[in-house]
Amino acid sequence: MKNTAFTQFHIELGAKMLPFAGYNMPIEYTGINDEHITVREKVGVFDVSHMGEFWVKGPKAFNLVQKVTSNNVADLYNGKVQYSCFPNGKGGIVDDLLVYKIDDETYLLVVNAANIDKDWAWVTKNAQEMGMEIGKEVYNASDEIAQLAIQGPLALKAMQKLTSANVVDMEYYTFQKCEFAGIKEVIFSTTGYTGSGGCEIYVANEDAEKLWKAVFEAGEEFGIKPIGLGARDTLRLESGFCLYGNDIDDNTSSIQAGLGWITKFVEGNDFIDREKWEKQKEEGVSPRLKGFIMEDRGIPRQHYKVVDAEGNEIGEVTSGTMSPILKKGVGMAYLNKGFWKAGTEIFIEVRNKKLKAVVARPPFHESK
Repeated sequence: MKNTAFTQFHIELGAKMLPFAGYNMPIEYTGINDEHITVREKVGVFDVSHMGEFWVKGPKAFNLVQKVTSNNVADLYNGKVQYSCFPNGKGGIVDDLLVYKIDDETYLLVVNAANIDKDWAWVTKNAQEMGMEIGKEVYNASDEIAQLAIQGPLALKAMQKLTSANVVDMEYYTFQKCEFAGIKEVIFSTTGYTGSGGCEIYVANEDAEKLWKAVFEAGEEFGIKPIGLGARDTLRLESGFCLYGNDIDDNTSSIQAGLGWITKFVEGNDFIDREKWEKQKEEGVSPRLKGFIMEDRGIPRQHYKVVDAEGNEIGEVTSGTMSPILKKGVGMAYLNKGFWKAGTEIFIEVRNKKLKAVVARPPFHESK
């Protein structure tokens, strides 16, 4: 099992540690609800160094990234980030990812920890077919980079204390390379998977300790706390963000998953599976991923059956939790056609009981 460059801090702080994606990771510190509310109201820090990073460089960099990702890379400008996914050539998804455009011949792909090996095999297979040099033009830097996600409404204000670069006015999903906390060059990115704003900061492993200490010192007056992966999951689910392996996988398309907005059928964007997914968009596809809020008391969990009022099976829960903000169960499920409209009544089977829920559009915490 791997440690991240920050593992010692989690252990010193008494975090509950568990294996996740081959890494020894903090699941919670003070409790999921407390950590969740800290991020929604103030500022919290996640160790996300387990994520994967691939560099794509050279004259064929754009062509490779445009081919293997569903979003339109031509829309990117230097310093812009894009959420996207890798279609798998069979109508499903290899992974979801972030694409960073450094310049016309340099891109950084940030992928999920559990899928690093699978994603690397997929990217290198396609790169080799284009005659690109693995290890030079396409390079796996996952083990060399440490990353903190500083999330919450006060995150940018707190981090501004550590740099002369203007970070508080940065647009969502942009990045800049800057000196930060005395570290010569970091990638400072206004991204994150919580729905509460903030940033993600990438540094070399050797600068990790310096970064951690500076971030917590700067955030002290704002009530900063370390946050575990437990709250990371409740935050992303409350915001309606997909988790690979639960809500999307090798058998689901971006159209089914409600990710049509990262699937651009524009001229010149001939990505893998374009034809299949374009057909689904034009002709429709069922089931589809939809959010829901429980009306009856109960916590929906992955693989729970969804039924209609008569008890006919109409879908399956992919993710579910108790929302710390709403104090209600919330979740996502693949539902058959006819049950997609917000406000539609559905029932979740929990221990042989039919519990009432309604289809709802996330983010759920904003419907409080």
